[in-house]
Amino acid sequence: MNISVIGTGYVGLTTAVGFAVQGHKVYCVDIDENKIDLIKSGKAPIFEENLEENLKKVLDKGLLIPTTGLSSAIQDTDISFICVGTPSNDDGSIDLKYIYKASEDAGGQILKDKDEYHVFVIKSTVVPGTTEEALKVIEKASGKKCGSDFGMCMTPEFLQEGKAMKDFFEPSRVVIGSFDKKSLDTVKQLYKYTDAPLVECDLKTAEMIKYASNSLLATKISFSNEIGNICKKLGIDTYKVMEGVGLDNRISPKFLNSGCGFGGSCFPKDVKALIAKAKELGCTAKILDEIMNTNETQKTIVVDMLKDKLDIKGKTVSLLGLAFKQDTDDIREAPAINVIKALLDSGATVKAYDPKAEENMRHVYPDIIYTKSAKDALKDADACIVLTEWKEFESLEDNDFNGIPIIEGRKVLSSSIKNKEGICW
Repeated sequence: MNISVIGTGYVGLTTAVGFAVQGHKVYCVDIDENKIDLIKSGKAPIFEENLEENLKKVLDKGLLIPTTGLSSAIQDTDISFICVGTPSNDDGSIDLKYIYKASEDAGGQILKDKDEYHVFVIKSTVVPGTTEEALKVIEKASGKKCGSDFGMCMTPEFLQEGKAMKDFFEPSRVVIGSFDKKSLDTVKQLYKYTDAPLVECDLKTAEMIKYASNSLLATKISFSNEIGNICKKLGIDTYKVMEGVGLDNRISPKFLNSGCGFGGSCFPKDVKALIAKAKELGCTAKILDEIMNTNETQKTIVVDMLKDKLDIKGKTVSLLGLAFKQDTDDIREAPAINVIKALLDSGATVKAYDPKAEENMRHVYPDIIYTKSAKDALKDADACIVLTEWKEFESLEDNDFNGIPIIEGRKVLSSSIKNKEGICW
């Protein structure tokens, strides 16, 4: 099948490469010429395990065509995935202008002159009702009717950063919300490569499944952090507690590790967007509000713990890890952003190391000290805070820390290392 993917961000590029690996011809569309040139050269604009390797393969086979030309991409394809950004507004609601602009351009510039039936699929994470509105935008711009002249579906993505390619090829489930049966059948053909459970539903239900899923996972994290804070006061190993809790097959052990809070492009943004949508509908969202409150508080507890050990004014604090989690270069909503601010506000000097996220953090904090290794970050430091579970940190030894106080926001260091204290353990 010939496919076009509009937007080459985290979701769009992974989706485009994934379908190309399955043997489909995929047009990868973006208005950013520099990004398209980068992709054409075989370079991924984001770090994601196996993404660049697969990108080069499908480029070599001619199965992926990076382009800035929306018109030819839609004219020459059967189905278009809309994967543009949905940034947050100041009140936590999502800005849908890029979704509607892509829909208007696709309908007004291309679809109105195309005779063949074409299927549009919203894959960006959007609040319930958005896909129906995008459908109306396409109808108005093209003068055509959904269900007869073109089709509309919504397929939420469930890609974990750091494991996105694996999640694409081995999805836990496939959710397809559809307006009409013809578009549903078309999209189902694309997912024949997997035997994952398939959920067929309407457009709004598909949109809500994504928000409910991420909100529940965020709930598990904030719940685990609150339990961890209580366990610490009681001298209880919270990891052992959650090991026992996670063995209940109704709960599962995933997302139960206590730490310094969640970040990334999905959980914070999606929970805030659902809270904003609930308020718009006149509903209360007390649990969701508390999830975000707990998470924000959790991020800087490590700084308070360090201040209990020494006066950090004028001291050099080493930060190990800047990305919100391991195996990604994503710093969006990362605890490190809050921690760096708290340290600088307290008069500390910050030396930081992350194997992948340094360049992204430089855009936020250009003036802190960045090092090329964890050991360089620890050299001449007065204290250390660990914020990301990079596997390489497991190999650090006690003498690498020179006896300085260590606060772990993520449990990753060897048990042989002395003078360390965990945020919840």
